[in-house]
Amino acid sequence: KKRGDKAGIEDIVITSQRAQYEKRINDDPQDYDAWFEYAKMEEENEIEGADNASKVREVYERAIGNVPPSMEEKQLWKRYIYLWIYYALYEELQQHNLDRASKIYDACIDLIPHSKFSFSKIWINAAKLHIRRKDLVSARKLLGKAIGLCGKEKIFTEYIALELALGEVDRCRALYTNYLKHMPHNCRAWSKYADLEKSVGETERCRAIFELAVSQSALDMPEMLWKNYIDFEIEEGEGDNVRALFERLLEKTGHVKVWISFAQFEGTEVGKGVATARDTFQRAHDQMKEAGLKEERVLLLDAWRV
Repeated sequence: KKRGDKAGIEDIVITSQRAQYEKRINDDPQDYDAWFEYAKMEEENEIEGADNASKVREVYERAIGNVPPSMEEKQLWKRYIYLWIYYALYEELQQHNLDRASKIYDACIDLIPHSKFSFSKIWINAAKLHIRRKDLVSARKLLGKAIGLCGKEKIFTEYIALELALGEVDRCRALYTNYLKHMPHNCRAWSKYADLEKSVGETERCRAIFELAVSQSALDMPEMLWKNYIDFEIEEGEGDNVRALFERLLEKTGHVKVWISFAQFEGTEVGKGVATARDTFQRAHDQMKEAGLKEERVLLLDAWRV
């Protein structure tokens, strides 16, 4: 009797919650938070083993039917897209229906106005689902399509990570080439590409990539790129190359940190020794004195004393 009473009370509570959500979505069909909460409530009240996925699906299907009215409101679209993602995750994780989840991602991708904007998360989730389904061909095809329609950095990095995990170095090279064609200013991408070549023992290829990178007319983080190039040559024990790079860098920027790094390098095993380090500090000091750079000279002298 008590169990029956408890179940009855729960039914009343659920019916009341449904009525509240129905009112909210009737008042504003684009209240995606209300749709999401409604679907989650139905998920939480699913009876173990019973086939009442239909209630959850019904809420999600109704929710995704409310497409944002304007293509100008990207933030509204973002929340709308998350409904599709949660729907697909529900099918995969709760219902273990990977085919249905995949179809949901496909339908969502077809709906997005990619010429206006796109969402890398939906592409990546869909591709990773293909991988979990052991369908590598479809994953590659989808990520290739994503690069064509979306071309966001996250798509490139995820696709490269996938190919790298599979040991497909040539495919990674092709992707990096495409990536850098889209974003030649991206220092992180250049450095990662160089790291890839270094990791497979391709020293000359690595050096060529760094050379190509530092020759770009515009870079987002040139100091990081030059540092990585110099560190690479230090690791290779190529003292003359390091020296030449520092000299080239000083032509571009006479920054005190570059001078300090140059002088400190000369004092290492790969450098020419303490005397040359001292000479480099002296050169830097003379130039800064001539340019009247007092604060920089203080920094330089502090480093010199060490």
